Amino acid sequence: MNTPITPPFTLESAKEKVQIAEDLWNGRDPAQIALAYTEQSQWRNRNEFVQGRDAISDLLHRKWNRELNYTLKKELFSFSGSRIAVHFEYEYHDDSGQWYRAYGNEHWDFDENGLMHTRDASINELAIDAADRNFL
Repeated sequence: MNTPITPPFTLESAKEKVQIAEDLWNGRDPAQIALAYTEQSQWRNRNEFVQGRDAISDLLHRKWNRELNYTLKKELFSFSGSRIAVHFEYEYHDDSGQWYRAYGNEHWDFDENGLMHTRDASINELAIDAADRNFL
């Protein structure tokens, strides 16, 4: 079993935490992703506010029922103590075949066990042509 990555973060551990999150999200398994958060984790995702693992899992199910062939890239922006900030970009298409690219920033705060208790995500997206995709 892997040792959890816990705060206070170093440059190396913060980068590792971001890569683990990217890998989890690209796996698109809401139940598995929810386990990376505290039982009562609080999220702001765009204009939606949810709390708790069940609500997180439900949000992600809804998301990936709409956002097909989702591919995400996260990049460490900054870190301090128990907090990490990331910039991300992802692409997906809807059920009509229209592709989208989303850009955003997330602010994360972790408990002493390395579980995220707060996620604040600001996201903007735009329609793109399939030929303009960055992630093929």
